[in-house]
Amino acid sequence: MSKYAMFGKLTAQPGKREELADKMLSSSETLNDMEGCIYYILHAAEDNPDELWITELWENEEAHAASLKNEKVRELIGSCRHLIAGASAVKVRPLGGKGF
Repeated sequence: MSKYAMFGKLTAQPGKREELADKMLSSSETLNDMEGCIYYILHAAEDNPDELWITELWENEEAHAASLKNEKVRELIGSCRHLIAGASAVKVRPLGGKGF
């Protein structure tokens, strides 16, 4: 089975990026315990004060899908909805490189 990876973009409501980032980073403890999660990294865009970017790498697509059914993850998503103006994701296939 091949690894499963995504790049995600979250656009926060104006002026709410830091609050959204803080809430999302509070989930790192949940993700550390999430089976199949290799990495989940949150980034602040340098050129847009409302954008956050996420890079995710999972053992497989099933592990990612299972994470979205986790009660703590579902609670986090619900608590962030009012801070998010838009979201998009791109699925990618990792080929290799340092850290992989």
